[in-house]
Amino acid sequence: MATDKNRFIVESAILGLLLFAGLASFGYLVSKSVMDMKRLDRSVEVKGLSEREVTADIAIWPITFNVADNDLTALYETIQDKNSRVVAFLKENGFEEKEITISAPSVVDKLAREYGDNGSGNRFRYTASSTITVYSPKVDGVRNAMIKLVDLGRQGIAIAGEGYNTEYIYSKLNDIKPAMIEEATKSARAAAEKFAKDSDSSLGKIKHANQGQFSIENRDNSTAHIKKVRVVSTVEYYLSD
Repeated sequence: MATDKNRFIVESAILGLLLFAGLASFGYLVSKSVMDMKRLDRSVEVKGLSEREVTADIAIWPITFNVADNDLTALYETIQDKNSRVVAFLKENGFEEKEITISAPSVVDKLAREYGDNGSGNRFRYTASSTITVYSPKVDGVRNAMIKLVDLGRQGIAIAGEGYNTEYIYSKLNDIKPAMIEEATKSARAAAEKFAKDSDSSLGKIKHANQGQFSIENRDNSTAHIKKVRVVSTVEYYLSD
């Protein structure tokens, strides 16, 4: 009986030691895993910028003039005559028929307006505006033709705004997107590497990345045909000791 009792005590002691060793090993592994997770959780978020100046490749140029008359028929005849002169001017400056669009005129009858003054104090009953729009890839052609609008003025056609509403578009963004994204990503990595060096760390893999939105803006108010394309990429990198 004593021998069986002693054997039971020894076996219990061995089992206890094994359990203790197992729990200790498990605790070490859990602790190491937590430390590794914390180490992996260290990161740095940086931004990379890429900017380029490009020239617009499409111009939308609305040419508007106003006319007034007391006779509606005469008013429309004046509009048609001036439309023809404007179109002729544009063709003389290198624009094709397919690049020119004539919109329907906007005519106002002052006597028919709900809150009109029945013509008192107004010289003309009818007023109208007509717009001819140039949609063309000839950006330089549009800019040069604007300078010559004085020729229409000599013909009695007063152009409203004289080109201030002209819109310039850059339509080839997809052609430069890949190179700009690459440049922005390299810029972000350079910033992350400097941070890692300054903090005595090593730069790891990318944890998260956001390409960012491309923006196209006028370089300035005086040169709307020159655009500034910009993209900012945000990249988060893992850091390690």
